Amino acid sequence: MPTLQVLNLEGKELHEIELASDVFGIAPNTQAMFDAVMVQRHSLHQGTHKTKGRSEVSGGGRKPWRQKGTGRARQGSIRAPQWRGGGIVFGPTPRSYDIKLNRKVRRLALRSALSQKVIDERIKVVENLELSEIKTQQFIKTLEALNLEKKTIFVVDASENIENAYLSMRNLKNVMLLSVETLNVYDILNADNLVLTETAAKNAGEVWA
Repeated sequence: MPTLQVLNLEGKELHEIELASDVFGIAPNTQAMFDAVMVQRHSLHQGTHKTKGRSEVSGGGRKPWRQKGTGRARQGSIRAPQWRGGGIVFGPTPRSYDIKLNRKVRRLALRSALSQKVIDERIKVVENLELSEIKTQQFIKTLEALNLEKKTIFVVDASENIENAYLSMRNLKNVMLLSVETLNVYDILNADNLVLTETAAKNAGEVWA
């Protein structure tokens, strides 16, 4: 069972916490993580792209010139693909990019991503994210105290009071706030650091077990 130190916002160690082994301590399944990332990336495609074929563009109702005797190549319509303003050959049409992924595989992928962060020692647990005031500079000091650089995701529980923390961090680049329920594989793998509140760490073991 993985064990981590719970830190306060000044970076001081308070006590230890045991993370759920079936969520934070499994052997990461790379294929499940790859599939989950592909599903999430594909879902970002709107699929609303559209071009007009030769039957959809306007004009071109009659043959531009007679078939023979002009010395020019035969043409049937000025809206054929080789003409300027003509239809597009094999152009994109509206479609759905959604990929189906079984629920068990989705959950396995998330547990694998969390376990990989534990293996890489890129996960921290803080007591809470309760700030006395809305102040970005104060939150920057918190990042420095926790030795957090580059992309960092803070994970909280929906019941926690994190309004001041959210308002203090929202203008900082490379910092994101998620709830336990909205955790996803792509954001976890794309972040350099994962920071969970103590409540979120406990609830993650229940939600994703």
